[in-house]
Amino acid sequence: MFIAHLPAGYLLSRPFARRRPQQARAIVAVGLLFSVLPDFDLAYFYLIDQRRTPHHDYWVHMPAFWLALAAIAALVLWASGQRRQLILVGVGLASVLMHLVLDSVAADISWLQPFSDLRVNLVHVPALYKPWYLNFLLHWTFALELLIATVAAGFAVRDFRAWRAVESTAA
Repeated sequence: MFIAHLPAGYLLSRPFARRRPQQARAIVAVGLLFSVLPDFDLAYFYLIDQRRTPHHDYWVHMPAFWLALAAIAALVLWASGQRRQLILVGVGLASVLMHLVLDSVAADISWLQPFSDLRVNLVHVPALYKPWYLNFLLHWTFALELLIATVAAGFAVRDFRAWRAVESTAA
């Protein structure tokens, strides 16, 4: 996926934010951040690893890592009495897992690591074009990305207009 992670993060976090208006900004911010967080490994991939290891093989693309991190964060919040913040852990985890589901459409994701080396993806994108990214941009799966981005943009415009209307009546 190239462009769908951030819009999908917005679509995923939006219903939670609407149910909790007092935490809406934090919920959307967490949803957006965590929807792209696994791809921060691209800096390591290009700058340090010199593209030797496929970036989907790094630990940030393994669900077990995120499940363990979310469990630890939830336990800390629960033990410290900050249970209202658990929604942020849930939205963050859901956003990361959604990122991995979207990556699984056209890239190998090791969903069962460290227990199994099984790699899962829905479709194989053949290497027909150079540069490499054209193979993904010209594949039918990119239409799915455009659909996600379009739907998210429509909701974002609607939400922004509603927010501006509330702000203008409050002023």
